[in-house]
Amino acid sequence: MRCHDPLLPAFGSAAISEKEWTVDEIAQLTVVSFSDKNATPSTAGSAPVESWQNLSPSPVSGEAARVAAYDVEVPALLTPAPKRPASGRYRGASGNLQLELRVDVDGRRPTRRVSGDLFRVAGGTTSYFGSFIIHTPTITATPTTVIIKGSGQFSFITLHETVTVTIPRVAPLAPPAAAQVIFTDNAGGTGAVYTCPFVSPFFRTVQYEQDSVQGTAPFISYNTGQLSSGGPARVLSVVSAYAEAGIEVQVAGVSNIIPTDGSGPDAKWSNAELHASMAQQFSLWRNDPQWKVWLLIATRHENAGVRGIMFDQEGRQRQGCAVFHDLIQGDTALAQRAALRTYIHELGHCFNLLHSWQKSLAVPPQPNKLDALSWMNYVQNFPDGEAAYWAAFPFQFEDSELVHLRHAFRDNVIMGGNIFGVGAAEFDAQAFAEPLVDNSGLKLELKARKNFVQSEPVVVELKLSTTDLRGKRVHTRIHPNFGFVQLAIQLPNGQTAPYRPLAEQCAETETSVLDAENPAIYSSAYIGYGKKGFYFDQAGLYQLRAVYYALDGSEVISNTLMLRVRSPLDRTEERIADLYAGNDQGALFFLLGSDSEYLASGNKDLETVVVEHGDHPLAVYAHLVQGINAARQFKTVTDDKQLKLRKPQDKEAIEKLSEVVNASKQGAGVDNITLDMTMRRLARAQHRYGDDSAANATINDITDFFGKQLSHRPLVARKIAERANELKTELLGDGAVAKGPADAKKGGRSSRKSE
Repeated sequence: MRCHDPLLPAFGSAAISEKEWTVDEIAQLTVVSFSDKNATPSTAGSAPVESWQNLSPSPVSGEAARVAAYDVEVPALLTPAPKRPASGRYRGASGNLQLELRVDVDGRRPTRRVSGDLFRVAGGTTSYFGSFIIHTPTITATPTTVIIKGSGQFSFITLHETVTVTIPRVAPLAPPAAAQVIFTDNAGGTGAVYTCPFVSPFFRTVQYEQDSVQGTAPFISYNTGQLSSGGPARVLSVVSAYAEAGIEVQVAGVSNIIPTDGSGPDAKWSNAELHASMAQQFSLWRNDPQWKVWLLIATRHENAGVRGIMFDQEGRQRQGCAVFHDLIQGDTALAQRAALRTYIHELGHCFNLLHSWQKSLAVPPQPNKLDALSWMNYVQNFPDGEAAYWAAFPFQFEDSELVHLRHAFRDNVIMGGNIFGVGAAEFDAQAFAEPLVDNSGLKLELKARKNFVQSEPVVVELKLSTTDLRGKRVHTRIHPNFGFVQLAIQLPNGQTAPYRPLAEQCAETETSVLDAENPAIYSSAYIGYGKKGFYFDQAGLYQLRAVYYALDGSEVISNTLMLRVRSPLDRTEERIADLYAGNDQGALFFLLGSDSEYLASGNKDLETVVVEHGDHPLAVYAHLVQGINAARQFKTVTDDKQLKLRKPQDKEAIEKLSEVVNASKQGAGVDNITLDMTMRRLARAQHRYGDDSAANATINDITDFFGKQLSHRPLVARKIAERANELKTELLGDGAVAKGPADAKKGGRSSRKSE
């Protein structure tokens, strides 16, 4: 019997694997040595190889894998008693880490690899930690045990790079045995040990939703024996085609029929319409990495000749695609074959598979293959023509694509992971990844304006709410300065930077219970400047995410907030942007002003903004910093270690803060939480200045303005009114009570942190 070179292009793709390989056969192929070290494949020259163990394994396909390509005799393969296959997905835990293990050493087209994903469990949350893959393991099979051992490639740094997987062998009809996984270092020291029960014969599982435009007919299945092909006849659907690749596709969600009037003139679809439709129609869609994908069957694209498109290439990637019915419709064998290929092809892009002829665009790049017999090739690109392609096409993925689907690092294949065509991100802030399971009972939300001018202070609103109305005790200090919430900022160049405040505050733990009457707490944070300097100093698109560290250890991940920083439009904006751009100014924005002489240059530039451009909308931030600082008493330690005290400058504070309030009430100023804080500071300054009438009017304005502004959030408006009443009583006495909002009633409360 002769041995075939697994590196030959035809090794895994010339024909579909009908043979079920046993692990005994694979083990012998792995360890057999050639008697002639100078033997070369008969189809092409190559460097001499010493043994199968030195080869980079490719999937083993059918009897073709046993056809002689080397003029070398090897021993006949043994045929021991049948055993249950070892391949499949296993899952186990060790401490606070979970391991999802993929063993791929027997069955159809085994790739002779082991891979896994690790997840970290913290309280009620489960988050992705990292992945590994063993490309060239040693496989040992005895009548009782399968042992797979090799050095892994990891997505994270570890000293324990050697992985040993041991699986007891059982009879074909017996329940599958659990796999034991041991990680060791180079010296043989044992690291983590996992016992992983068998989960599924599939390596990965994805939920699939398919919607269609009214008047289209969704593809169901195609019998590959109806026309000439390079593989055996069988009935293939989307589900069964991916099942052959080891991927379980579960039909999920509600299949919607979309009215044709949603596609615009002539029922043609633009990319913008497709993306909007995904957000509206995809009941499983979430802007995070997840094993969920959506396919839309549309009429036709606005660009003639487009059969399908993966249109979600902005923001989170690869979560949906579309096929265009007008070009693949029909019930003939030719039409059904084209439809099957188009559906599988577009979904392949969602798994981060490039066209066969565009592999060089991947990161890292791979050789382009115009002659690839793959779902991912273009039929019209095949060198010998379309007829030759279909005659040889076995209706399957190529070997490298199969390895990617089954074993690639999770973020390189999961929908919503790394960007299309990228195999490894330059920086991946896993601490801010969406948890796969969230039983924390809490929800963290970020909110901000969508657009900012370059150098304009960026402020975000944070909201922590409960999803468990039985009550959840939480930290009340959710401002990032206190450390219970951390933010990450993805810059326009794709890099991710954690936001580090200029001064982190270590505070006593302050808690409250969120429940039906007190469902949320709020905070507002300036995050434009911190320890790393300015975070939003370049024009472009930014993405923000935050994590809240709950009392029970859960890590509650926020939504992804997208905002855009644009360049100045005129000389005035450009001048103000320059005046706001210094490090001193950044510190002043963070500190809300200062008398420090070391920030004198920044204060001078802010004063220039007020004097030269005081009526410009961007000047509101200079007014705010100056007004807040003027309204407070300021202490300074002098060179001779004396305490210098500056009293509040109430007249200046009233002038500056009134500018902020007036601009903000007209929609050209600060956010609501900052406005609430500013109005309260203004009322105090007015009271200190001896103008209680003005203070009373300001407090009444707080209640009236937010009562109208937040009519859709009555609990929040009610709490603001309660605090306004408390402030009025404090400043003006027990007899002075501000009028509450029209819907304020007894009972109900909402906590709001704004000062």
